[in-house]
Amino acid sequence: MAAEIHSRPQTSRPVLLNKIEGHSDGVNAAVLIPKEDGVITVSEDRTIRVWLKRDSGQFWPSIYHTVSSPCSCMSYHHDSRRIFIGQDNGAIRWDSHLSQCCLVFDCPDVCFGSAHQNRVSDMVFSLESEWVVSTGQDKSVSWMCTESGSMLGRHYFSSWASCLQYDQETQHAFVGDYSGQITLLKLERQTYSIITTLKGHEGSIGALWWDPVQKLLFSGASDHSVIMWDIGGRKGRTLLLQGHHERVQAVRYLQLTRQLLTCSVDGGITVWNMDTQREEAPQWLDSDSCQKCEQPFFWNIKQMWDSRTIGLRQHHCRKCGQAVCAKCSSKRSTFPLMGFEFQVRVCDSCFDTIKEEDRTALATFHEGKHNIAHMDIDPSRGLMVTCGSDRIVKVCIPLCLFIYSLISHHRLLTTFSDVV
Repeated sequence: MAAEIHSRPQTSRPVLLNKIEGHSDGVNAAVLIPKEDGVITVSEDRTIRVWLKRDSGQFWPSIYHTVSSPCSCMSYHHDSRRIFIGQDNGAIRWDSHLSQCCLVFDCPDVCFGSAHQNRVSDMVFSLESEWVVSTGQDKSVSWMCTESGSMLGRHYFSSWASCLQYDQETQHAFVGDYSGQITLLKLERQTYSIITTLKGHEGSIGALWWDPVQKLLFSGASDHSVIMWDIGGRKGRTLLLQGHHERVQAVRYLQLTRQLLTCSVDGGITVWNMDTQREEAPQWLDSDSCQKCEQPFFWNIKQMWDSRTIGLRQHHCRKCGQAVCAKCSSKRSTFPLMGFEFQVRVCDSCFDTIKEEDRTALATFHEGKHNIAHMDIDPSRGLMVTCGSDRIVKVCIPLCLFIYSLISHHRLLTTFSDVV
């Protein structure tokens, strides 16, 4: 299928509050410290830094620590004041401690050793079970006990494990890999079981987000698409969302406003309205000839010989899924109800059925103006932090998060007034 490049519609830029510079190599993860004007970053330059906001309004590295290997990812748990660092050499370190008043950075005296034989790609800390669940480029997912430091279990995949989400209550892990598959595992203390494998992406999985309330899983991949998997519905319902031009690296769902934030490596930030009735994109149908004009495709030698015609190239209508030729699918249209925010190929008959109101956008597009490899948000304050290979960390306020914070504060005030 030939690539079709279209400009991103109705772009706008989030309000930039601060730009943090100082790392000498790519920044792989950045998290906002709740209730603090602070940001924690880990980088390929082998440093872990805690940036606190000064009276001047600028962020400065209040804590700076160098480790033996590049830092590939981290998991920060604010309530327990614990942070876990994944490294390029496969080790996982517990490198920091937060006191009640301020950040106190201890020397790295806890190391869980080689959790993986290659780079750690993602990790999650579970306070309830005292586990660290991690994925690595050694094609495995592992879970370790933080109290004893012992390895509890490991499962290997056929390709690199790239990202991870974990359900605290049910101990289910969602693991995305470079083959484009997502594996659901049930983890136990000494064993595990594979529940199912989700297939839908045509490229490696770049990011996952699990919403335990609505039982929804969101995935972004190198095929530029995002998929919503309705795990709780148990009907196999999936929604395809196409609103990026590059690899999707970060995904976050806002349950209160039912909005989905996705970021790609080219700096694109898309905000999806998920509080609407959407339609599933159809499966592409197989056929040896155009399902509209019945002209043979180029591999249909028999029909080409019988009709004395040259075979045509096969295309697919994104609305009905039928196999069609170029002549019968000469039109292009957006169709946001199916997640197509950019113009895509549709057959002529489907084009005629799409009304003007059906083309109304269900997503807004923003420019981060830098490479985005990781994103974290603080919905209560309406803040978002992004970082990437360009060594820049940006703290900004997207409009959707500003609205989210207003709604949450309004609900809090309403609840307080009801109590009083």
